Amino acid sequence: MRVRLARTSLFAIFLIAACARPAWAVATFDEVKRDYRPSDTLVLDRSGEVIQRLRTDSAVRRGQWVALPDVSPALRTALVLSEDKRFYEHSGVDWRAVSAAAWGNLWNTKTRGASTLSMQLAGLLDEDWRAGAGGRSIVQKVGQTVSAQVLEARWRKDQILEAYLNLVPFRGEMVGIDALSRTLFGKAAHGLDEREAAIAAALVRAPNAKAAQVSQRACGVLKTMQAPAKADCEGLDLYAAAALQRRAFDASEGVAPHLARRLVAAQTAQTAGTKGGPNAPRTLTSTARAPLQRFAVQTLQQQLRELRGRHVEDGAVVVLDNATGEVLAWVGSSGELSGAAEVDGVMALRQPGSTLKPFLYAQAIAEKRITAASLLEDSSSQIQTAGGLYIPQNYDRQFKGLVSARTALGASLNVPAVRTLVMVSPDAFHRQLKAVGLPLKESGDYYGYSLALGSSEVSLLSLANAYRTLANGGRYSAPSLAKNPKPVFTPALDARAAFIATDIMADPMARARTFGTDSILATRFWTAVKTGTSKDMRDNWAMGFSQRYTVGVWVGNASGAPMWDVSGTSGAAPIWAAVMNYLHKTERSRAPAPPAGLVQSRTQFGNQGAQPLEAARSEWFLQGTEQTVFAINSGAETQGATLARGQKSSRKPAAEPDAPPRITAPASGTIIALDPDIPPKHQRVSFSAEGRGTRWLMDGKEFARGPQAQWMPWPGRHVVQLVDAGGKVADEIKLEVRGAGVREASVRGSGAAVR
Repeated sequence: MRVRLARTSLFAIFLIAACARPAWAVATFDEVKRDYRPSDTLVLDRSGEVIQRLRTDSAVRRGQWVALPDVSPALRTALVLSEDKRFYEHSGVDWRAVSAAAWGNLWNTKTRGASTLSMQLAGLLDEDWRAGAGGRSIVQKVGQTVSAQVLEARWRKDQILEAYLNLVPFRGEMVGIDALSRTLFGKAAHGLDEREAAIAAALVRAPNAKAAQVSQRACGVLKTMQAPAKADCEGLDLYAAAALQRRAFDASEGVAPHLARRLVAAQTAQTAGTKGGPNAPRTLTSTARAPLQRFAVQTLQQQLRELRGRHVEDGAVVVLDNATGEVLAWVGSSGELSGAAEVDGVMALRQPGSTLKPFLYAQAIAEKRITAASLLEDSSSQIQTAGGLYIPQNYDRQFKGLVSARTALGASLNVPAVRTLVMVSPDAFHRQLKAVGLPLKESGDYYGYSLALGSSEVSLLSLANAYRTLANGGRYSAPSLAKNPKPVFTPALDARAAFIATDIMADPMARARTFGTDSILATRFWTAVKTGTSKDMRDNWAMGFSQRYTVGVWVGNASGAPMWDVSGTSGAAPIWAAVMNYLHKTERSRAPAPPAGLVQSRTQFGNQGAQPLEAARSEWFLQGTEQTVFAINSGAETQGATLARGQKSSRKPAAEPDAPPRITAPASGTIIALDPDIPPKHQRVSFSAEGRGTRWLMDGKEFARGPQAQWMPWPGRHVVQLVDAGGKVADEIKLEVRGAGVREASVRGSGAAVR
């Protein structure tokens, strides 16, 4: 007998010794809380306010760690009464419950079990004590018991209960009270009532039980919490069944989903291979301002609702701090209004339209090819290219004649921009755009002269940062999603030319010919702004900056479908103006000081008839390029002076007085490319002829009479015939039109689109 007792004692000592070392290695409460990893990442604004919750762990659903005071009293009571009635009395092991369980096992009587909350938490903290498919072994049970007593010795009761509530599996993939309460009940843990608390407590015992079993056990918990006579279990089965059908709350919620994904991707790449792996951390601080982000989202959605009848459903907004490059707002889509809300409009590549023109004119000024007062001819032009004749036009199919470069940029005239690119060359302009941070995929020769009108593809972020380069006097630095960056500036554009281009964009009179003097672009404080519209009205932009901020707005459709009758001032500009006004509710914005090397001189312009081409004004010049008078002589000299290099006149030698009627322009074989920056319904091809009593036929149908004619181009190959007074075909040419024509949907609405 003594030998048997000795063996038993030795076995017990050995068992306790085997379990003691891992049991005593229990982590502290602070360590457990620190190492907790929710399945969601919280993205905070620069002040610590949550702006987005984004699920980043698909293997399990864990919410945020919930402090015990933030758990409803009903749930705390229900859990203790259900799982460990003497929780506040024992020191880790409920020996009365152990005795009752042993007695029940001896007499084969079903009992609640002896596992305390502390013992269950020990099993959650150390996988060595977790039950396997066949339950726990004797060693595991002893180790769990020792660990529970160590926990009780080192942790407070409230810490044990708090950790348990955050680590216990409830149902399916849901772990912790935050995930449970938000998934099944759609509320935070502090809002759970007694009925919901009873269901939660019932799930601890049987996480995957059927709804009927859960409601039955929840009813028992309710009766324990309340007097049995007062416990109301009516309808509990239906309520439990409905709650258990809910599987997950939204994977992402907030006001900055695209910014959150961008930050998480950057953080994952940065922490890959480090301690904690790609899952650390679960809280990220952004550079955004929460109130500004919310305002930008609301303004974008409100504007798009107003434009819904014009086939517009998407948009994006980005706001940059000029000095640091910090992203203060990042709105990637219109959210619920969009058919492709996951597409990030801030990073998507789109044609920028006329928003590239400021960089073109700045480059031409820096190279001293033109000044802001130089006269450029806004007239019909045919530029020979490898693919045929390139014939740019203006938005209203009208030409302004001779205009200054200031007016050409401010009024966003297309033909002078193309003439300016002819001087600069597409390849040199391509290098300039790369210098200001626009990552163009193709070479300048690939885009050709249409590069002046934005035929390349850029992202809203890179375009906004290029405008920030203008705001910083031609100095480039990358945008930043990290707080308090140390921007590294590099010269990308002549500071003097950047100042002149900025001054033009800030001049309401410069854009008056196109936009009027009271357009949405005119702000009560200093700003410089430019709009743009891409081919077939697929993309609409408003880009501009104040003394401190750069704001970029894109409006369109993620699918690339064209909008209907939406212009720069009716599409993106109202959003841009609203965001700018919000930023400057209390902040001032002053014009930049001119850099060294600039002079301001009084300038006059020659006459066109009895009136001067433009009103006299003070103009900015690079030192050494200033002039007091800008004029062009009349007659044949004018033609030679206004044709930029690389252009060819389409005029044929004058016909003899008695010669038969003939077509003088365009030449047969002309290839016409529809302008990428003009809505198709606003484009026209001009024809001219010599002779009297002539009629024009397009593919056999008459479309005009007289020596001059205009025709709205339609894609395809066409035959143009000139018929004399006797009805006989006197001349004929063939031409081809390339590009997209007017769709039936795109001609709805009224009024000309203004860029």
